[in-house]
Amino acid sequence: QVQLIESGGGFVQAGGSLRLSCAASGGTFSTIVMGWFRQAPGKEREFVAAISWTGGTTYYADSVKGRFTISRDNAKNRVYLQMNSLKPEDTAVYYCAGRRATRVATTAHEYDTWGQGTQVTVSS
Repeated sequence: QVQLIESGGGFVQAGGSLRLSCAASGGTFSTIVMGWFRQAPGKEREFVAAISWTGGTTYYADSVKGRFTISRDNAKNRVYLQMNSLKPEDTAVYYCAGRRATRVATTAHEYDTWGQGTQVTVSS
């Protein structure tokens, strides 16, 4: 059973950058599709980005396209989310998630392993 632990969240001013990291342990990371989701207070969890096993295929939510970049390092069992040009509306708890399948998915229910989340707060 893969376990996921996020890090890198924090407080940043609008226009700033953060890099989230998700460390995986206990499984074969290189065969797991990885995704990032976020949940703001009072809102449903929403898709942010996802990446295939090899990193060759990525998907982004329209709201973050051009500002966020998802990447992975299978040798280090890590997936990253580089967040640039942050906006107050990006404020949320960010979760990394894993899916043992070949197809990259963009809906939360298709992921079976979740981290505990890391808070990102963007001030205006």
